[in-house]
Amino acid sequence: MKRDLVLAGLMVAAGLSISAVSFAQLAAQSPKLAQATQPLQSTPGAETKPSAPSQPTTTGARPHETAPQPARPDAEAIDSGAKPALPPAPAEKVGEPIPAK
Repeated sequence: MKRDLVLAGLMVAAGLSISAVSFAQLAAQSPKLAQATQPLQSTPGAETKPSAPSQPTTTGARPHETAPQPARPDAEAIDSGAKPALPPAPAEKVGEPIPAK
């Protein structure tokens, strides 16, 4: 146990000394800043072009190409051969009624 404690202390001391040397090297160097991206430059002829396209006009109505289809066809459609889009839902589980006190 004593050997483990000494080993742990040596490892902590080694880590602190490496950190101190690294900080000393960083402090000795002059700070250099790097720019990640190039500065923005204007596109030639940008003054004459519009900055954004105009908003499209929408009527708010649904498109008429495709009508919405129900997930479960009605009885008439089933008789004519239509298949439901979804499988049948599982039966609802019902527990025993709670007794009155």
